[in-house]
Amino acid sequence: MKLQNVLTTKQFHDPKVLNELFALAAKIEKQEKSIVKKAPLQGKIMAALFYEPSTRTRFSFETAMLKLGGEVVSTENAGEFSSAVKGETLQDTIRIISGYVDAIVMRHSIEGSAKIASEISTVPVINAGDGAGEHPTQALLDMYTIKKELGKIDGLTIAVAGDLLYGRASRSLIDLLSRYNNKIYLVSPDQLKFPEGHKQLYGNGMKFEEYNNLKDVAAKVDVLYMTRIQKERFASEAEYLKLKGSYILDKSIVSMMKKNSIIMHPLPRVDEINRDIDSDPRAAYFREARNGLYLRMALLHSILN
Repeated sequence: MKLQNVLTTKQFHDPKVLNELFALAAKIEKQEKSIVKKAPLQGKIMAALFYEPSTRTRFSFETAMLKLGGEVVSTENAGEFSSAVKGETLQDTIRIISGYVDAIVMRHSIEGSAKIASEISTVPVINAGDGAGEHPTQALLDMYTIKKELGKIDGLTIAVAGDLLYGRASRSLIDLLSRYNNKIYLVSPDQLKFPEGHKQLYGNGMKFEEYNNLKDVAAKVDVLYMTRIQKERFASEAEYLKLKGSYILDKSIVSMMKKNSIIMHPLPRVDEINRDIDSDPRAAYFREARNGLYLRMALLHSILN
């Protein structure tokens, strides 16, 4: 497996590629100490170019690069603390940065920005989220988590709940899940439903069942994938507040779930999962975040080694 740019989940149409990537992530997780000691990416430099705030994605990519022996240059708010303030275009920024480093991990507020960057860059570009577009590495780590937790990524029943209109993580995950024989429930307020156009674009023509209430699906699912309401995508705070708290996962709903099911969340959470659920063995979201380190180590290793 040799990857170049990672821009969209649509690159991972071949299950064989996913299996190889997950196998490498599992190997890295199992042999972390020896791999860190070997430093396979020594001498390589990764730029973390983030135009939007991030904690997990930026830190996990930077940690992944450092553990592999590489080095990192980064900015967390490039829109305010870079030449973008002076009016420099994204294209010019990428032209310059790609001359300094061996790979660029970029998050941007504009959908399609990662593709634009890849067309200019002389080094690989990894999409760490482009507006309301995609978040392919989140979807990959989510699939890796499902496989680790449940032993498979097909033949499952999965509910994706919350903000399905603006949520890039859920959109990317649905695309990967739909490549397998999975049943997908979409749970959201009417105002935040998964767009009809995306059902064809990211669903590979499969049929979805749509619900407004978590209680209608809780007992049926193997995976409950919760997402937050994307406050930053709303035109006004008033519009956001109308929908804030639409879905709150509490113990009464969790008690309806299968004993061997799992609860996932791309994080950060706001109020959509009560904190008293964190100790439930089905709560996999912190394990999910940890898996992001190994999956991203596998990606960087595949791209730069």
